[in-house]
Amino acid sequence: MNVFKKALLMSTLLSWIPSAQAAIELGQQAPNFALIDQHKAVHTLSDYQGQWVVLYFYPKDDTPGCTTEACSFRDAINHIIAKRAIVFGISLDDIESHQQFSKKNKLPFSILSDPNGKVAKQYDSLSDFWLIKFAKRNSFIINPTGDIVKIYKGVDPQTHIKEVLRDLSTLQKKID
Repeated sequence: MNVFKKALLMSTLLSWIPSAQAAIELGQQAPNFALIDQHKAVHTLSDYQGQWVVLYFYPKDDTPGCTTEACSFRDAINHIIAKRAIVFGISLDDIESHQQFSKKNKLPFSILSDPNGKVAKQYDSLSDFWLIKFAKRNSFIINPTGDIVKIYKGVDPQTHIKEVLRDLSTLQKKID
């Protein structure tokens, strides 16, 4: 077996070993990030200290479930703003894909490009099948002090926005 084949085999075997990174948990400080949105603006989580933040990770622009979820957030944006919150969608798609997706669906919020999956991985939201990587459909509510106060795993794009709005109200009542 030549060196290249050995390296490829080792890489493949190592990719199946579980990551040593700890799972993200309620109450922990949300990992900071710096990502670019569809308008080529840089957003860091720390820029939104003092605000409620909803981060939702999604697999792929222009797929049925992802479009449903994005449009649900779009349609509820006034309710989200009324709850003093900001929303960010995050996927591994590039900025150009986000520009087209945002324009096509008239999204009034930023969708952030995480092309190497680093942020998705920090949020335990990266599916990595050797050559294929995509974000899992997970969401997080982050309170004004930067703590993760709600985690949603494997959300249903049809009903997720109702859960987010209900939970934002409940969580805010605890603080106000």
